This record gives sequence, structure tokens and C-alpha cells, in this order.
Amino acid sequence: MTEPDPSTVFDSGIVAILRGVPTDDVCRVVRAILDGGVTSVEITANTDGFLDQLSAVAPVVADRGGVLGAGTVLDPETAVAALDAGASFVVTPTLNEAVVETCNRYGVVSIPGVLTPTEALSAVEAGADACKIFPASSVGPAHVASVRGPLPQLPLVPTGGIGPENAATYFEAGAVALGVGSSITPDEAVRTGDLERITDNARTLVDVATDYRA
Repeated sequence: MTEPDPSTVFDSGIVAILRGVPTDDVCRVVRAILDGGVTSVEITANTDGFLDQLSAVAPVVADRGGVLGAGTVLDPETAVAALDAGASFVVTPTLNEAVVETCNRYGVVSIPGVLTPTEALSAVEAGADACKIFPASSVGPAHVASVRGPLPQLPLVPTGGIGPENAATYFEAGAVALGVGSSITPDEAVRTGDLERITDNARTLVDVATDYRA
């Protein structure tokens, strides 16, 4: 098996996070996101029908040359189930070294959640491919720059409370990508089937990534 390549996950600079999207709507929502230029989509494990959604979405994402991930993964068992259902990267809310080890064993990208430089270094030593700075809304872009200072080799992916109004500041702080949820898929747009709005939201964030990512 080839070594995991984090760059494919971060191609567009945006990882769209889907949490709680109804299974009947998820494929349409994912297509709308991909239409906006986002190439990585993450479905969280605390979504009803999580594994069924991964299985349904996997061919949609693959057909468009995108990358599908599983988020909010808390244990190795969930990670393996997600990989079997079609995920090719795994994101956790905290640093769980057993999940990182499992991802390394299967040759897929792992992005554990960290907040401090100590946690980030522990993630590197455990074999993580990138670190999700979470919750980014609690610490802001300056914290991202501070973590990047001693660990410039590690891709940082701030997540939480990020939208078009502050995305540029996180890229300027050194983020390689941003995890974005409701700013792309607001509940109202999902509920009313406003796919054009979802596509526009995705495109706006990809444009920021193109303009500001180092």
C-alpha cells in the first residue's frame, strides 16, 4: 500500500464538514459542494446513518476526483468501519493515538484534533499527517501561527467557527486548509434544498484559499 498523501486532502484548501445532513439529501448536498470547487468532504460519525452516508457518497466524490473523509472519530473501531464504507481520511476531535496508529496501518491520512504545541508534537510523534487545530474559534489565528512556529513541518487545519469573514486570517497564519461546516451548509439551505447557495458558499471559501494560502 502506498504511503498516505495529505496533499490530496488539502488540494482546494477547504475541507467541507457535514454533520446532521439527512441521508436522503446528502448526495445532493455533496454534489453542490463539489460544484463549488471544494475537493474534500468529511462526514462526521455523530451523524445518523453515518456509515450508510459514506457508502452512498463515496462514488459521488470519487467520480469528481474528490476525497472523502470521516470526522469526529473517537476510536479505532469506528475508523476501520468508516474506511470499509469508503472514507480515505480520518479526523478526530482530540488526539487519540490508537486512531492515528490504525490509520497508519491502513495507509490513510489521519488528522487528529489538537490545541497546544505539546499535543501537536505528540501527534507528530504518533504518526499523524496533519493536525486539526480545534476549536479554532476559541484561540484564533494568532494561536495557529504560534503552534506553527516550533512545528513548521506539520500541516495545520484550523476548524471551528470559520467562514468567509475570517478564513483569510487563518491562511495568513500558516494554515494549509480549513475545516468548515455551517458556513458552507447552513441548516436553512439544507432544509430548503437551496443547493445554489451551498455551491456559492463553497466557491467563496475556495476563492479565499486560492488568494491567501501561502
